[in-house]
Amino acid sequence: MQHLGYTRSARRSDHLLLTPDTFIRAPLPGMHKATAIVHASPAIGAAFVQYTVECEAGGRLAGTADQRFLYVLDGTIAVDGTSLGPGDFAYIAPDPSSSIVASATARAEVIEKPYQPLAGRQAPSSFTGREADVAPTYLGGDPWLEVRALLPDDAAFDFRVNTMSYHPGATLPMVEVHVMEHGLLMLSGAGIYRLGDSWYPVDAGDFIWMAPYCPQWFGALGKTPAKYLLYKDWDRHPGAAR
Repeated sequence: MQHLGYTRSARRSDHLLLTPDTFIRAPLPGMHKATAIVHASPAIGAAFVQYTVECEAGGRLAGTADQRFLYVLDGTIAVDGTSLGPGDFAYIAPDPSSSIVASATARAEVIEKPYQPLAGRQAPSSFTGREADVAPTYLGGDPWLEVRALLPDDAAFDFRVNTMSYHPGATLPMVEVHVMEHGLLMLSGAGIYRLGDSWYPVDAGDFIWMAPYCPQWFGALGKTPAKYLLYKDWDRHPGAAR
């Protein structure tokens, strides 16, 4: 419990920081023995929905007409019969009959977005993967800043999801300002995030939404690496319907 109304959570016109002390849980339609912490949605101006789902044993999510990305945080979740553990992920093509079931208590990060077709490209098919099996690349050639791409570099996909890991003291090489929006979940470690003209201490469990053109920069602090899961829209013309 926080005293005297204090929280690190902050809402600005071009960004949102949500900290666990302010999380509100509520079930979404199609959930059974599960509840959601909704982080980003069109209600804040986002063109996607992102939430953490918390499941009891036997908890399930119904299929959806939107595409989904799921990253397991804790426990075991079966996606269309494939069992996934912590650090495993799935891309789920739009399919109202898709099955997502937790065999025991589990948590996962879920991103949902209407698919934007691209002329000459076939829509992606569902697949699963393991973050540990993805070879890292180094942002700007800096081995202290590792990027793992969890979706293929294929224009059939209209978004990307990466994990980014920073050794203590590593930083983004520049303040970024761009047309893509972000959904970011801090997985481990801590640091300082510049969002717009504000500076925030961030920690594991925090969520950040960044609107298009929000100035952004991150530096890792502490004695352990910092790591986050990052969504961005990609490979579509910015003038297309969002």
